[in-house]
Amino acid sequence: MAAPVTPGPSASPAPVAPGDLSGGGSRGPPDPPPEPKQLPELIRLKRDGGRLSEADIRDFVRAVVDGSAQGAQIGAMLMAIRLRGMDLEETAALTRALAKSGQQLEWPEAWRPQLVDKHSTGGVGDKVSLVLAPALAACGCKVPMISGRGLGHTGGTLDKLESIPGFTVIQSPEQMQRLLERVGCCIVGQSKKLVPADGILYEARDVTATVDSLPLITASILSKKVVENLSALVVDVKFGGAAVFSSQAQARELAEVLVGVGASLGLRVAAALTAMDNPLGRSVGHTLEVEEALRCMDGAGPADLRDLVTRLGGVLLWLSGQAEAQDEGAARVAKALEDGSARDRFERMLAAQGVDPGLARALCSGTPAQRRQLLPGAREQEELHAPADAPAAARPARQRPLPAGTVELVQALPLARVLHELGAGRSRAGEPLRPGVGAELLVSVGQRLRRGTPWLRVHLDAPALSGPQRRALQEALVLSDRAPFAASSPFADLVLPPPRPTSTHTQQ
Repeated sequence: MAAPVTPGPSASPAPVAPGDLSGGGSRGPPDPPPEPKQLPELIRLKRDGGRLSEADIRDFVRAVVDGSAQGAQIGAMLMAIRLRGMDLEETAALTRALAKSGQQLEWPEAWRPQLVDKHSTGGVGDKVSLVLAPALAACGCKVPMISGRGLGHTGGTLDKLESIPGFTVIQSPEQMQRLLERVGCCIVGQSKKLVPADGILYEARDVTATVDSLPLITASILSKKVVENLSALVVDVKFGGAAVFSSQAQARELAEVLVGVGASLGLRVAAALTAMDNPLGRSVGHTLEVEEALRCMDGAGPADLRDLVTRLGGVLLWLSGQAEAQDEGAARVAKALEDGSARDRFERMLAAQGVDPGLARALCSGTPAQRRQLLPGAREQEELHAPADAPAAARPARQRPLPAGTVELVQALPLARVLHELGAGRSRAGEPLRPGVGAELLVSVGQRLRRGTPWLRVHLDAPALSGPQRRALQEALVLSDRAPFAASSPFADLVLPPPRPTSTHTQQ
C-alpha cells in the first residue's frame, strides 16, 4: 500500500514590523518568483521524500498535458508518489491541477441541488454505474458521470458501454448539457477538453504498477468530480481479495481522505466501504455485464447488485437534500428499477449517445435471450464443474449421488486474471479488448451445490481454456460442508462528510 496521506505542515505568517502595511516585514521590491523546477528535479524531490509545492505540481501537470513530459518521466513521478506518498495539501493541489487541466463544466443554477454522481475504485463484475445513473435520473437527478476504463484486473464502465454498438463516450461539455436536459444522465470519458491530464495519468498508472497509490486514486477520482460542479458525490471504496485494498482498514483510510479532500475543495463526498472478495452479481465481462445491468433494470437480477444500487442511490438522494433519510432515498431508487423508469432512461441515454434508436429499444425491451443476440459474443463457451471426490473415470457407473457442498466463496481475483488473459482486460494502454469474453456464475454464495455439477460458464474467443487457466478457475471455487446460508450484503460501512454549516445563508 502507498504511504499514507498525512496532514501537511501549516506555515506560520512572517512577523510584521510596527507600522508596516505591506503585509510582511520586508521593505523594498518583492522577491521575483522562483524559477520553475525542471522535471528531473521534481522527480528527485519526491523520490527522496520531499514535499511538492502547488507550483511544482502545476508545472508537472502542465508538462503532462503539453507533451513535454516523457513517458518515462511520468512513470517515474507516479512511482515516486506511490512510494513516498503525498500529504493532504499536496493531494488537494494535485486534484485542483488535474481538474484545471481542461474545461470546467457549467450548468444552470437551478440544477445545483440535483447534480449528483457516483464513482467506484474498481471491482470484478461491478456494473453499478450502468444501473445507478439512469435510476437517479428517473428520481429527478442530473448525473454527469465522467467515468474510466479498465484499470488493472478490474473492468471499466466505459469499456462495458462501448460493447454496445454505436455508443460514444466522448461528448463535449455542450453535448453533456443537452444530454442532461433530455435524459437526466450521461456516462462519458475524459477528452482533451475534460480533465485531460488525468486521462493520461490514468492510463499510465494501469501499466506502471501504481494503481494502488492513495493520493493518486484520490486526485484521479475527485478531479473528475470537481469539474462537474456537483451537489453530492458517493464513492464506492472496495476492499477484499479482488480490490485495490485488501483490508477494510486500508479502504477506510482512503475513504476518509476522499471525504476530507472533498470537503477542502467544497465538495460533499460520502464514501461507502463495500466488500470485493466475490464478483458482484453473476456476470463478469463487458457484454455479459451490460445484460445483467438490464436485468437489474427489469426489477430482477442478483440481490447483491440490487442492494448496492439502492443503498448508494439512497445515500446520494439524502446527501443532496432530495430525500429526508437514506432509507427513503433507497426506496425511491428501488421503485425506479421496478416500474421500468430507470430502464427507460437507460434506453434514452443509449440513443442520445450514438446507439441506433432501434437497437436501444430492442435491448431495453427484449428478453435476456434476445438481448444476447444483439451484443457482441465470444466464439466459444466452456463450462466448469464442481470438483468431485474422485476422478470421473474411477467412479462406478451406478454410484450413489455425489455428496453436496456449500459455496463459501467464489474468489474474484483469479477469475478476473484468467479473463484478463483471455482478452477482457488490457496489458498495455490503448490495447483493444474482446467485449464478448467473460464468465457467468451458475451458483450463488451460500448455495448447496452437488459436486460434479456446472458452476461456471466461460465465454472465450480461444478454442479452449489452457490447463493452468482451468486449474486457476477451479481453485477459485471454495466449498464447505456447512449448511446453506444467506449471503451477506457487500455494503459494510459509510463515511459521511462534515455536517453542513447551520447558517441560514447555506445553500441547500
